[in-house]
Amino acid sequence: MNRFLVIVEKTDGNYSAYSPDLPGCVATGATREEAEERMHEAIELHIEGLREDGCPVPLSRSSAIYVAVR
Repeated sequence: MNRFLVIVEKTDGNYSAYSPDLPGCVATGATREEAEERMHEAIELHIEGLREDGCPVPLSRSSAIYVAVR
């Protein structure tokens, strides 16, 4: 099983999502939940395509933190 960091960003009209470890793998949705669901599907398809093409599946190397400032 692979785990990938997904960044979800609120834009003016919807939400967009991407994974820093999977360049080109992106998704959008009208809601955060929809963007997350679509990103999950996009990652599955992206990895399936990599495997079909004989390419290695990248390792997850990204992480995220929140930093509180005053």
